[in-house]
Amino acid sequence: MLKRIVVIVFMVISLSLQGCVPGGVTGFNSFVDATDGYQFLYPNGWLQVKVSDGPDVVFHDLIEQTENVSVVINPVDSGKTLKDLGQPGEVGYKLSKSAIAPPGSGREAELVNAEAREVGDKTYYLLEYAVKLSDNRQRHNLTSVAVSRGKLYTFNASTPEARWEKMKDILEQSVKSFSVY
Repeated sequence: MLKRIVVIVFMVISLSLQGCVPGGVTGFNSFVDATDGYQFLYPNGWLQVKVSDGPDVVFHDLIEQTENVSVVINPVDSGKTLKDLGQPGEVGYKLSKSAIAPPGSGREAELVNAEAREVGDKTYYLLEYAVKLSDNRQRHNLTSVAVSRGKLYTFNASTPEARWEKMKDILEQSVKSFSVY
């Protein structure tokens, strides 16, 4: 009788804990920056990296350390919306020239896909890039861009092209989880 009670209690606790994972997403940890007003999911096993003079936050894979997600925050004119900055393709092109492959960096970025999505009252542009580094290594980047409270938020997920097929779904989930408030 005692074994049955223990098994029932264990099952109830297990089922209750499954409800604690947001949206049924497993294999991810949550990062929340309440000060700057954003949050996202990143893959289990990734570590936060301390950076200065760059992104607000960076996480990278423990094994494949060049695989990473990051958030960059820049000011925009007060009252500007993401749509005021341009359509997804226009913003994606500008971002490729100013941040992903700026002049003199030796990098090349091709905008593969650009689309808009609405989540609540916020607009997000989802951008996909094929990136060639100065040493001819190939990378794949997924980016989510949003404007909130006079700031342009850029969430970027990057992986070597050789791992793109393996990481595609994981990085897409992470990028689509990014939200600003």
